[in-house]
Amino acid sequence: MNGIHDMGGMQGFGPVPREENEPVFHADWEKVILTISRLRGALGLWSIDEQRYGTERMDPREYLTSRYYERWLASDEMLLVEKGILTPGEIEARVAHFIQHPDEEVPRKEDPALADRVMASLQAPAGFQREATRPPRFAVGDPVITRRDQPMGHTRLPRYARGRRGVIDRIHGTYVFPDAIVAGQGEDPQPLYSVRFDGDELWGSSSEPRESLYLDLWESYLEPAR
Repeated sequence: MNGIHDMGGMQGFGPVPREENEPVFHADWEKVILTISRLRGALGLWSIDEQRYGTERMDPREYLTSRYYERWLASDEMLLVEKGILTPGEIEARVAHFIQHPDEEVPRKEDPALADRVMASLQAPAGFQREATRPPRFAVGDPVITRRDQPMGHTRLPRYARGRRGVIDRIHGTYVFPDAIVAGQGEDPQPLYSVRFDGDELWGSSSEPRESLYLDLWESYLEPAR
């Protein structure tokens, strides 16, 4: 969807600060948010694509003023409510309780079996590839053009690459289509391609000389270039 999260190819936001010897986590609560995300996957509560879509739906001001794991937390809260697991009132009451009792120890629940499931999910390879049910529409070297759609829901086709001409560089295989998962339409597996774009096709004269960009794009994002 079009939103503040889709900043690819944009200018004017200043340099990206790089922290020397940056730690994996800046605070202990960030570890908790990552753990919640892994539990979500192990319990099958929602997909990683739904989690991304939750972040995309944040208020733009909140998104811009939030840190990385704060965005994850905002998405988790949204999805916990949407899935009927918690109510907004329950979340607000719990937050209010710990604001009033900041030194109170957070409850713990020991569940070795669930911990093993989480560890197994961390160590397992990503499971998004599927068996092909049809041959890919495009071959390596085919010229293509991306669709100009302005979707209301989740998409992995960034704005700066819509309606642009590229060339198929590689065929990865058949993969679950994130847009369909988020829309509740099943996996809808599709061929996934690496598409090469010339820099001047994406950014015109502001591109660096001889620059190329490779994007992994699903088949339904592409049309033959005439």
